[in-house]
Amino acid sequence: MPEVQSSQPRKTQVLIIGSGPAGYTAAIYAARAALAPVLIEGLQPGGQLTITTEVENWPGDVTVLGPNLMVRMAEQARHVGADLVADIVTRVDFSKRPFLVECDSGASFLAETVIVCTGAQARWLGLPNETKFRGFGVSACATCDGFFFRGKTVAVVGGGNTAVEEALFLTNFASKVHLIHRRDELRADKTNQARLLANPKVETHWNAEIADVEGTSDPLTVTGVVLRDTVTGATRPLACDGLFIAIGHVPATALFAGQLAMDDEGYLITAPDSTATSVPGVFAAGDVKDKLYRQAVTAAGMGCMAALEAERFMAHGAHALSEAAE
Repeated sequence: MPEVQSSQPRKTQVLIIGSGPAGYTAAIYAARAALAPVLIEGLQPGGQLTITTEVENWPGDVTVLGPNLMVRMAEQARHVGADLVADIVTRVDFSKRPFLVECDSGASFLAETVIVCTGAQARWLGLPNETKFRGFGVSACATCDGFFFRGKTVAVVGGGNTAVEEALFLTNFASKVHLIHRRDELRADKTNQARLLANPKVETHWNAEIADVEGTSDPLTVTGVVLRDTVTGATRPLACDGLFIAIGHVPATALFAGQLAMDDEGYLITAPDSTATSVPGVFAAGDVKDKLYRQAVTAAGMGCMAALEAERFMAHGAHALSEAAE
């Protein structure tokens, strides 16, 4: 637990809430612009990449461990002058500038601009073995991890567009893809459904849910799942080398409810081709506003955008972004 801080708020030009590729990149760019940014790291410093293993799609690295990549980004942010604070934001007030941000330790900040990089978390099934094998055969990102299952058999859980798209993507690598859905029809759009059902590599299991994940402990490896029939309750094994959970993501935006505009799923809404939120001076980058790509490299790009937009906002006022777009 961080030490209790003075009740006097600390003033900063740029406050970044959340770490990960978006937050660290925003910190790097803001620091290089001599804005002396403060980054509040949150519950999971480094974000979702800290729970991954090999990353093979980060430019410049043939392969890199997710946690190591985040350590490198954090070190670079510190090196150029960002202040990384191990704390958790518990309350924000965006009703007037400077914005008030309060933390779990008792520390508080008055920020001229805020960049929100709190990310999103995959929805999981909640099975004990799912947690055990996470990163060792259980994944929530086919784009990230599909490459590791070349020539293997995988299972995908879900019935919406995300699940269908991930199943189709995995057919580029896997020899067999099992799509498991708890109902007797998919929720995905008709075009995606037609593509899925026409793919010879895909086998669909209707009225089925995952009852358990099976595998070995040394080394940690998934060997299959146990399917439960949602109508009869009967169970049966299904052999597979990997399990992809595709039942959606939850953006970490509860902190901003009633203050920043969000869509129906809770993702922050930003202006077109911008990271500007509904509150002038507050910006959002990464998975907290992106439900389409959800990649480390796109999050980093948005972190760069947010820092540059924050710099422009402070230099030229609230009209800077609209003028730049003209």
